[in-house]
Amino acid sequence: MLDVDAIKADFPILQRIINDKRLVFLDSAASSQRPKSVIDAMSSYYENNHANVHRSVYLLAEEATNMYESARKKIAKFINAPSHKEVLFGKNVTEQLNLVAQTWGRKNLQNGDAIVLTEMEHHANLVPWLMLAEEKNLELRYVTVDDNGELELDSLEELLKGAKLFAFTAVSNVLGTINPVVDLTAAARAAGAVSVVDAAQWVPHGYIDVQRLGADFIAFTGHKMLGPTGIGVLWGRQELLEAMPPFLGGGDMILDVRLDGFTPNELPWKFEAGTPPIAEVIGLAAAIDYLEGLDMALVREHEVDVTQYALDLLKEDFGDTLKIFGPANHAGLRAGVVSFDLLGVHPHDVGQVLSEEGVCVRASHHCAKPLHRKLGVAATARASFYVYNDKSDVDALSAALKKARDFFA
Repeated sequence: MLDVDAIKADFPILQRIINDKRLVFLDSAASSQRPKSVIDAMSSYYENNHANVHRSVYLLAEEATNMYESARKKIAKFINAPSHKEVLFGKNVTEQLNLVAQTWGRKNLQNGDAIVLTEMEHHANLVPWLMLAEEKNLELRYVTVDDNGELELDSLEELLKGAKLFAFTAVSNVLGTINPVVDLTAAARAAGAVSVVDAAQWVPHGYIDVQRLGADFIAFTGHKMLGPTGIGVLWGRQELLEAMPPFLGGGDMILDVRLDGFTPNELPWKFEAGTPPIAEVIGLAAAIDYLEGLDMALVREHEVDVTQYALDLLKEDFGDTLKIFGPANHAGLRAGVVSFDLLGVHPHDVGQVLSEEGVCVRASHHCAKPLHRKLGVAATARASFYVYNDKSDVDALSAALKKARDFFA
């Protein structure tokens, strides 16, 4: 098992005291905290190596370029990509999913084509396709969500019939539901559809092997996996990326520019216009070092243990007065996400009372408004657990929720 006390000591922010109480951070699904090793790696780069990459031959520039491209190779190895050239950097997962929609989608989807999405998508993997559907007059089809918070897959074959694309999340950021990615990508492939996986909520929590998953595109983000903000990653099959037009125009994404046109660069730089997020990429590589030092199998095992404890304790302490959304009772079916409705108390009020107790949860629609409408609520409160959380944090959550319940009774 993970040594959570030792892990907590690696995170400077977790030493904060709020209202004379220790900080209990339960919002890692929105953005995780960073260990000192990540902060130090980025500071060291700025203090010792900073220069723009791919542009000069002086020592600092060569050092910065080597650090940047070495990080790309480390990230490619972490997800078992066949080639580091298939790993593209942008500012977040939202931008990377937009890249797929605006390049592959705009080139390959035509008037009347069908695309398949799910009702549990984060806006990042929904709005780009809605925008393209409006522009291209695409047919939208949806995999529905059942009462247990899982995808209803009985009609998937029919939904995919004739479809050109299937975009879905690996893990719901609201329900915690872990979707059967391998089965879904296989169904898409059998139907001749390209698959796009939003893996922002999965990559931080367990081993990911892009070759085994069988997807065509997989996107994730650094700030949910102990890395910095400002860095998102897209992995795509090389043959698809090479056939796609560039996303943004400018420096570094070209081989040649003439007054009458341009020749795009080779992969991966074809999709990295302008000065890239150099320090952020270096920080993400340091975060991967930290996670690999913990062992991703243990990260997942720990998450299941803490989440199961939370499901059991909240049920014991609150019974029917607190509704938990997503796969019921079994933490093995979900990531470390517990969204709930404390009956009679608005989620924003819950979040405010918990904040007074030093407990940080998110209270909102979590950028998934269609899913919340399906659930019949405008918003939920959400506690999400990561490597620095333990059962004492769950105890603190329950104690703070009792204060919220009693205050609004």
